[in-house]
Amino acid sequence: MSKNINVALIGNPNTGKTSVFNQLTGLKQKVGNYPGITVEKKEGVCKLPRGVKAHILDLPGTYSLNTTSLDESVVVELLLNKNDKDFPDVAVVITDVENLKRNLLLFTQIKDLKIPSILVINMADRMSRKGISLDIPLLEEQLSTKIALVSTRNGTGVERIKELIADYKNLSTAPNVDTKIIAPEYFKRLKETFPKEDLYKLWLVITQDVNFTPIEKILTKNTSSFVTKTKSELKRLQQKETILRYQFINGVLKQAYKVDVNAAKGFRATLDKILTHKIFGYVIFLLILMTIFQAIYDWSSYPMDFIDELFVSSSEWVKATLPPGQFTNLIAEGILTGIGGIVIFIPQIAFLFLFISLLEETGYMSRVVFLMDRLMRPFGLSGKSIVPLISGTACAIPAVMATRTIENWKERLITILVTPFTTCSARLPVYLIIIALVIPEGGFLGLSYQALTLMLLYLIGFGAAIFSAMILNKILKIKTKSFFVVEMPNYKLPLLKNVAYTVLEKTKSFVFGAGKIILAISIILWFLGSNGFSNEFDNAEDLVRDRLATEGFSDYNTSNINNSLATYQKGLQQDQLSPIAIQDSVVQKRKTLRERALNQEISSYKLENSYMGYMGKAIEPIVKPLGYDWKIGIAVLTSFAAREVFVGTLATIYSVGSDEEETIKNRMAAEVNPYTKKPLFNMASGISLLLFYAFAMQCMSTLAVVKRETNTWKWPAAQLVFMSIFAYIVALIAYQILK
Repeated sequence: MSKNINVALIGNPNTGKTSVFNQLTGLKQKVGNYPGITVEKKEGVCKLPRGVKAHILDLPGTYSLNTTSLDESVVVELLLNKNDKDFPDVAVVITDVENLKRNLLLFTQIKDLKIPSILVINMADRMSRKGISLDIPLLEEQLSTKIALVSTRNGTGVERIKELIADYKNLSTAPNVDTKIIAPEYFKRLKETFPKEDLYKLWLVITQDVNFTPIEKILTKNTSSFVTKTKSELKRLQQKETILRYQFINGVLKQAYKVDVNAAKGFRATLDKILTHKIFGYVIFLLILMTIFQAIYDWSSYPMDFIDELFVSSSEWVKATLPPGQFTNLIAEGILTGIGGIVIFIPQIAFLFLFISLLEETGYMSRVVFLMDRLMRPFGLSGKSIVPLISGTACAIPAVMATRTIENWKERLITILVTPFTTCSARLPVYLIIIALVIPEGGFLGLSYQALTLMLLYLIGFGAAIFSAMILNKILKIKTKSFFVVEMPNYKLPLLKNVAYTVLEKTKSFVFGAGKIILAISIILWFLGSNGFSNEFDNAEDLVRDRLATEGFSDYNTSNINNSLATYQKGLQQDQLSPIAIQDSVVQKRKTLRERALNQEISSYKLENSYMGYMGKAIEPIVKPLGYDWKIGIAVLTSFAAREVFVGTLATIYSVGSDEEETIKNRMAAEVNPYTKKPLFNMASGISLLLFYAFAMQCMSTLAVVKRETNTWKWPAAQLVFMSIFAYIVALIAYQILK
């Protein structure tokens, strides 16, 4: 009979823990949050020998069990709480062969908790290049464990991990270090006061900022003055414990770990000098960004065109196949077009995640953190702030959560408040559709104007974050001290399987997370746009026909019909058809074009007099000075749920009642401003929209996570008010100047 084994993957950051997790679980994994807190939880299933299944939990990276952040506290709380459903039967500690000494500190602490532990030494493929040799049997004996020597890049050693997990009951639980010797009398009193509790677990509960209720209750009831110590006394004892552990580790590695100091020496130092240079480092980073944005446009154009046409064809197929009626219109005009307005951007979002993943996998991102510390420090931030700011290019929510690695509260608070200025992937659909409509094609120095515009928007967002940080640094009267320490991982070629997993998971999370909101809003908007209560709505067709009979089509529609006919007639002449055949075809084409224009006029009139039209007209005075009409106003309003809803909303609005076989992009390009009688999406209104979304806090989820991280509504409320007013003023100035 098979049994499920709980397995916890634990390790320092940059040891390849995620690679091991992916190798063990494949695609049988899911990502969520720990109950009650916004810390990412990754778990999956792995099949072991003899029909046993392992539930693999990938814990947040931690350097030791001496916690300094919420992520690290999650690890400690789980390892202390045997009643937790995820409490591990076996701990798999991932280490890096080049940093084994530092990694073993965490391993010895976990061993002292008497949890069966397996040591995985990763990146074994680098041993020969770095001149490293290991005596595995001696290491196993000295550390009282079993070891798997692994190379996730070459796919070796993973089966060994599975065998050891399946055989976890035979692992030794003997501790590596006797912690009591750092303060014998103190630990003796602890043991006498709590005879039934494990001493090292008690020590962790006393010294760490964790929430472990069972032992905390015991401490509260029974702790007396002779077993309590001040924070400074506990800190000194922690330092003694760390020294004791490193003495043990040094003794073990002196015998079992050898390094040829002349092997592969100097390459990393040379590359670091170039990539972190005070001038060339920034130039290289800027060139990398320019290349990324150019690639996002060039590589994704073909799949985007295909997806756009696919959804248009699907909508037309639904209308042609299903019986006419409200249900058919809901599917074709509400659901398909709303979702299609987001799915079309999957290629570009996937490429963005691809490049971010590549930068992280190679080890370059840590160099960016070091490089940016010089730039950020004068603005009240540190190099560590760049991690949330860069993470914000994917999503502001995990970026705000990533500020937990910043120990200084003032720097962390400022980073939380300015991170939403960073251009996230939810803004990308808005930017891309508007840029495609208003920025001309062409290029400069091999880069397209559209790619340069996109990069400029990212830089504007980053600049706004830095400028805001400078102001907040002067306003906030919080006295703190900070020290900047960053680990420089070794350079390595990206593991393509890891990159693929990351792109797949992040893109899937984006699409399904946004899809739920967009689907609901699309259905609501379709209903509001397809129904009305006025006589104008009910009699729209008659009223429009009467108006056209006396006034004719608008100048814009007339011009479109004439231009289309001229192009069509020219094509017929090139086919060398007879004059009579050409005339008949042109007459038929004119009839078709006029019928389409009539349908468009009727649809537009009904939409204007629908429930949505009245709502839009109510807010139009607010958005009109920015160059927007009521339709854009509705899209801006609904996009507060999530920025990407803007495109889905416009896709739904422009498709309601439309019979034209056109893409949403073409429909938006053809939209006319009712006041100026010129294209609605022009340079002035387009730049105004781009700047509004560059600065506005259009995301209720981000506000919620800021509230959770700061534990008050004061800061998210201030964010919402300031960013909205600032975005409105900038967009207003831009439109009034450019119009």
